[in-house]
Amino acid sequence: MKLTVADYPYSRLRRLRQNSSVRELFQENHLLASDLIWPIFIRNTADTAEITTMPGVVRYLVDELEEQVNEAYQLGIRAVLFSPKTPSDLKSADGKEAFNPNNLICQAIKKIKIAVPQMTILTDVALDPYTSHGHDGLLNDTGYVENDSTISALIKQSLNQVAAGADGICPSDMMDGRIKLIRDALETNGHHNILLVSYAVKYASCFYGPFRSAVGANLKGDKKAYQVNPANVTEALLEVKQDIQEGADAIIIKPGLPYLDIISKANGYGAAIWAYQVSGEYAMIKCAAAANAIDEKAAFLEICLSFKRAGASKIVTYAAKEIARCLRENLG
Repeated sequence: MKLTVADYPYSRLRRLRQNSSVRELFQENHLLASDLIWPIFIRNTADTAEITTMPGVVRYLVDELEEQVNEAYQLGIRAVLFSPKTPSDLKSADGKEAFNPNNLICQAIKKIKIAVPQMTILTDVALDPYTSHGHDGLLNDTGYVENDSTISALIKQSLNQVAAGADGICPSDMMDGRIKLIRDALETNGHHNILLVSYAVKYASCFYGPFRSAVGANLKGDKKAYQVNPANVTEALLEVKQDIQEGADAIIIKPGLPYLDIISKANGYGAAIWAYQVSGEYAMIKCAAAANAIDEKAAFLEICLSFKRAGASKIVTYAAKEIARCLRENLG
């Protein structure tokens, strides 16, 4: 059948896709290296570097951080997020190693503030890397995570990391009211410019498994009593609104890809929204690529663009350096 001019719409959207230059001209979202935040695992000499559940990710000694963080900065990454693998003999029910001014996190902060001072250092605030039971807070006699006593511990942990030189702290524990009380403690102690980035929406997800292995968190039970139900939207948005009202500078939503709808809906609340591509998401891409099921670089780039499209201003991803190299190659 021969079509006439009258049969065609005036808007032919394929015009916008005809070649790479035109496609770039009309591209709505862009991914930059400065959009990426690189989470780094830190170990002591007794632990192994390899993380079998996260191909390509290793735990670094404090003395190895300078080279790695400097390389990340040269690639255009402007923030790192530290998490420790605390030695088993330093773990306890109350997670008191979190308050040690010479723990792995504090050593790493001090090292990088001197070696790569231009890099923004963010730190995870939660007790699970330090507790013998693997929970983010303190347990009562029935095994329930106590909210208010946990917040007191989180305040001590936060101030400890800030004293070491952290530029921003990221509470990931999901206790009610902890953002307000941590912000109050920061202000009271004169830390007016410390960034407070809340994991406001941390779903009770199956995608955290490799992370727990990486930090050696031998979880007893589950975290459903304090992390968000994966079936819920309104509850998650209430968490976002509440934490912004309590003083959060930015909001992290994790996992990322399964919760693009939450990232999108959380925009407009008055704070930046960051997506966290968690360990299980990272591992899925790596394993699929190893099986020749997908193109690894293309997958990371496409998924990161999906985070930007949904409204995330920053992306926390273990592939940050790989993605940054890929972006540089594509621009070169």
